[in-house]
Amino acid sequence: MNSPRFELTRIPLFKRVVTSRWVPWLFMALTLPIFLLAILTGLFGTPAGSRNFGIIFVWIVWWALVILVMVPFAGRLWCAICPIPAPGEWLQRRALIQPRAGGKLFTLGWKWSPRLNNIWLQNISFLAVALFSAVILTTPFVSALVLLAFAALALGVSLLFERRVFCRYLCPVGGFIGLYAQLAPVEVRVKDAALCRTHTDKTCYRGSDDGYGCPWMVFPAALDKNTYCGLCSECLKTCPLDNMGVFLRVPGKDLQTTKGRRLDEAYKAFIMLTCALAYSIVLLGPWAALKETAYAVGAPAWFVYAIIFLAANLAIVPGIFLACAWLTRKISLHKFSLRRTFTEYAYVLAPLGLAAWAAFSLSFVLINFSYAWQVLSDPFGWGWDLFGTANWTWTPYFAGLQSFLQIPILLAGLIAAIGMALRTAHTQGVPSRAALPIVAFCAAFTMVLLWLYV
Repeated sequence: MNSPRFELTRIPLFKRVVTSRWVPWLFMALTLPIFLLAILTGLFGTPAGSRNFGIIFVWIVWWALVILVMVPFAGRLWCAICPIPAPGEWLQRRALIQPRAGGKLFTLGWKWSPRLNNIWLQNISFLAVALFSAVILTTPFVSALVLLAFAALALGVSLLFERRVFCRYLCPVGGFIGLYAQLAPVEVRVKDAALCRTHTDKTCYRGSDDGYGCPWMVFPAALDKNTYCGLCSECLKTCPLDNMGVFLRVPGKDLQTTKGRRLDEAYKAFIMLTCALAYSIVLLGPWAALKETAYAVGAPAWFVYAIIFLAANLAIVPGIFLACAWLTRKISLHKFSLRRTFTEYAYVLAPLGLAAWAAFSLSFVLINFSYAWQVLSDPFGWGWDLFGTANWTWTPYFAGLQSFLQIPILLAGLIAAIGMALRTAHTQGVPSRAALPIVAFCAAFTMVLLWLYV
């Protein structure tokens, strides 16, 4: 039985907006100067993170918009307006807005290796950033170098490979946005699958004079989850049958089935969940020595921290979950392999992980967001006062109320995870009690976070 959904593209104004070639370009043209300013202020501005535009607007303002607003409510909307791939994509297309006649891309046309047709590289790149995040998130110069490296890599890859290989396979941010986009109440999908089967040109994938083939290398007619849909709307522009639409749907619809669940995506769920816990302990916990160790990159104590951090992400937390999956398999009377049980149940961690990140983000966003008004007037920390806000005092928002916001978020994530665990058991055709070890894992993890925050 199909879940109910409402087609937003039936609304004429909405359809004009999402099929306009100007709208994506305008958003990228707006975010690109902000991105460049973040790099410049990091390289040449004050080294004080709280007074530097690059630190505050990337790791406070942008992060709050992505993790608290865009991902939960609009999936990969950020990917549609992200400035990082913009220069490479414009150069690849040799056009800013309207497609060139013929539509041939300016690239060497290398094919991405089928062996790397997964998100393992994104998992590795995210872990690499996370390992050094204590420095990246607080040191403007280092932060600028990381952003510059992302931009250079995206540009270089666009000249070698077809379409958005960087976004699909390499971007550390895109990996977790794709995972959590499955929970969003918005999707781009085919209206009538039967009509697609009669259309042999497949312009939604190949492109036409009206637009480009899917930059994410996804065949839109077969799209069944948000993980790799960048909401670029090219398929809506190139479908001559008007058979692609944007829909409102039941949140988390992609996770209602176990079809297509993969180990690389499962490990992304573990990495995100473990990092949320690690950040909460190291950056927000009362243990100052841990925070100092995370900052002391290269010191002997830091190498111990790095080993523990990586082990927790790649072995300890997945290992505990593997034990729970083994128990689940025992209760299920060995109906499926341990690998399949482990992989399919790992997806229940998606809502739990998103809730953990939202709760963690509230902790520092509400405390530090008021710095944004200061750096807006004085981005480099050079004594400017462009908008009269440079001397506004730091004021934490909703002081004392953070835990009252974090508790319902974490409990909502737990309830969603439990519901998914029970549904997974039902989909596998095993008793609901088989999911109890997974439920226990999720409950224990939530209790640890509640203890840390409350």
